[in-house]
Amino acid sequence: MSGYFWELVGISSALKVLLLPAYYSTDFEVHRNWLAITHSLPLNRWYLDATSEWTLDYPPFFAYFEWLLSQVAKYVDPQMLIVQNLNYASEKTVYFQRISIIVMDLIYVLGAHRCMTALGVVQSTQKHIAGCMLLFLNVGLIFVDHIHFQYNGFLFGILFLSIAALLKQRYLWSAFGFAVLLNFKHIFLYMAPAFAVYLLKFYCLGEGKFVQNTAKLLAAGLTPFVLSFGPFWQQLPQLMSRLFPFKRGLTHAYWAPNIWALYNTADKLAASVLKRSRDADAPSTTSGLVQEVQHVVLPTITPSITFALTALFMLPILLKLYLTPSREQAKLVFMRSIVLCACSSFMFGWHVHEKAILMCLLPLCLLSVLDHRDARFAYFLGIAGYYSLFPLLFEVDLLVPRYSLYMSYVAMMYGQLERVYKSKPSFHMLEWIYFLGFIAIPIYEHIISRLLDLHLLLPFMPLLLTSVYCALGVSYFYVRYYLYAMDFQWPPSFGKRRRVTQIKSSTSKRKRKIK
Repeated sequence: MSGYFWELVGISSALKVLLLPAYYSTDFEVHRNWLAITHSLPLNRWYLDATSEWTLDYPPFFAYFEWLLSQVAKYVDPQMLIVQNLNYASEKTVYFQRISIIVMDLIYVLGAHRCMTALGVVQSTQKHIAGCMLLFLNVGLIFVDHIHFQYNGFLFGILFLSIAALLKQRYLWSAFGFAVLLNFKHIFLYMAPAFAVYLLKFYCLGEGKFVQNTAKLLAAGLTPFVLSFGPFWQQLPQLMSRLFPFKRGLTHAYWAPNIWALYNTADKLAASVLKRSRDADAPSTTSGLVQEVQHVVLPTITPSITFALTALFMLPILLKLYLTPSREQAKLVFMRSIVLCACSSFMFGWHVHEKAILMCLLPLCLLSVLDHRDARFAYFLGIAGYYSLFPLLFEVDLLVPRYSLYMSYVAMMYGQLERVYKSKPSFHMLEWIYFLGFIAIPIYEHIISRLLDLHLLLPFMPLLLTSVYCALGVSYFYVRYYLYAMDFQWPPSFGKRRRVTQIKSSTSKRKRKIK
């Protein structure tokens, strides 16, 4: 690998080390508790223990991963491995857990490198440099993993390794890798339809050995599930109830910027106009709590409705992927279907977390160095998507880091894409106006609301503004990118088409004269 590759890895790691003492969320205690559960309790109690409210609710491979970490943690600070030590956060514990994320990010680095190679991005080119910078210095991962505290980096590394294997026609390794990923974090089910369609098209049906290849594929894909869930077969109902808690409500405490954020807002506005109010003891969507909520005016959304909408909106891109004739053409279609399947789930899914926007943003980083049109969409979603993560970093001490890191990354992204394509990313006037709107939100949040004491009267307003404004951008991206990925031109270029038709007509006339 070229020198710049390891330099970027070093810069990225150094930045993460500087963030070791930074604020961390309740997710830090979640993972400390999981370390304690997997280390101190027998395997058959892992998914039953409820000493802490932060019960183990990831698939078994992640539980095994926590157990492996605990084998090192016991030499650092054994107190962190006591289940009853709730909210334990010694300096050694904090540094151990922070450093474990940085070390595991090496899998992310490997996956990104393999994926760019599989996509034909040549090392030492400007495209490869830009791809490395966008992925290794990704501000979304810095926000979510290295400040807020989660282990997303190495999971996306496994995803990228699986994608690379698929594009290199190592289909069984790809299926195995993706199944392993699902057994670490089941939210990646969002992308499973794209993998399933590609493997069906080019492996099961494309090589003339349908029964044999399907049997191999099932064996490769099911083996991780057997290894993962096998030891827990007696607790499967309890385990599944932890993985799919449908009692948590349509939206999270902070609304992810999707269609349901707009739906909740529309319901509140309609209730205000119609002067209708919910029962005094009924939960509210702006309570800041995770709970089931009934809408006041609009119909209440159920999990089955969100599932149906998600599946429905995935179908067009999956159909296009299936109908793509050649593997070479299907590479880009597959990558775009990964983005759109993830985005469909983000837009219409049940109880979506704001952090799930990374499932759209990170694959788009790869696409942005392959086609200038994808780069334009990646930049637009980046503006809204990375900003939508701000409510995770709400502490006053994080205001300067979050704004400076965000603006630095957005500027770097713009500059790198300009270098790759030798021109500035172009946007319509309304899109530029939308970008400028992101200046108004912090002005209200940090200045106007404080001067007028609105932060006491309307404490949820900054979150609502962020969620709704970002939801408008994400929705716009989703519609435009879907039309682009399906090769629909919007808005139609009628004048251009007429000129092309006239050119073709005049050319055919000249040919007839020559004959």
